[in-house]
Amino acid sequence: MQLEFLGTGSGVPGKFRNVSATALKLLDECNSVWLFDCGEGTQQQILRSNLKPRKINKIFITHLHGDHIFGLPGLLSSRSFQGGNTPVTIYGPKGVKDFVEISLGVSQTKLSYKINYEEFDEPGVLLNNKQFEVYADSLDHQIESFGYRVVEKDHQGELLVDKLKAAKIPSGPVYGKLKNGETVTLDDGRTIDGNDFIGESQKGRIITIIGDTRSNPNSYKLAENANVLVHESTFGKGESRLAHNYYHSTNMQAAKLAKKANVDKLLLTHISARYTGKMARELQKQAQSIFNNTRVVKDFDVIDVPFEKNN
Repeated sequence: MQLEFLGTGSGVPGKFRNVSATALKLLDECNSVWLFDCGEGTQQQILRSNLKPRKINKIFITHLHGDHIFGLPGLLSSRSFQGGNTPVTIYGPKGVKDFVEISLGVSQTKLSYKINYEEFDEPGVLLNNKQFEVYADSLDHQIESFGYRVVEKDHQGELLVDKLKAAKIPSGPVYGKLKNGETVTLDDGRTIDGNDFIGESQKGRIITIIGDTRSNPNSYKLAENANVLVHESTFGKGESRLAHNYYHSTNMQAAKLAKKANVDKLLLTHISARYTGKMARELQKQAQSIFNNTRVVKDFDVIDVPFEKNN
């Protein structure tokens, strides 16, 4: 599991930061990529990465401001031209379907795959399968805006083959039953509980994506105990009034949230073009005074999200 940042700027594309787009790479988990927001030029950013558009099968939109959605028509079109033929599901506030369908219709763009739309205007679970649950909650921005919490289900422990061999349990189909936790009776009459031969389960990881927002209570619910919190940081220390007036957050507010919510790592994005070079590093340093494991990310940064070590 990795996060790759395709756009880390705010408002308009800049020389050093493109507008919002974050890829959650789940290639080992389910051979797919989930995209969070798709600002203008996202498909060009993908060309400079190792991502393949056909691997993108879910797109989550935080809100409908242009710097978060203007890249959708181009990316969806190029995905079709580049051999993508599997369905894509777009999750987002009501209106995202109209935006995409009108854009593709006016340009007479024909796709080689189906788009499924999951529009919503209330908090709730958007996806729940054997591997992941995705929950959305409302934020506080000028227009309807949502944050996302991606929860990976726990991984089943491995079958303890050495322990089976030590117990002189012969290999074969019985191993598959034991791995499923079944109780089996062997030819020699012994009854074996599979749960006794399965190692400790591996706790799943949690990724939280907080889009444009003022500081608000729902962010805590989304971020609680996350392995990684991705949070907007349009403003810096001493600019909380500006942030409030423009419905955004400061680096210090994000750091306070990370500390309160007991997250492992804070990644600051949606950086104003005012903050370049040393000033961006100062944003990071300021936030680290509250939450040490903070990083201001740049375009094309790739962040690994490892499993927590079992105690």
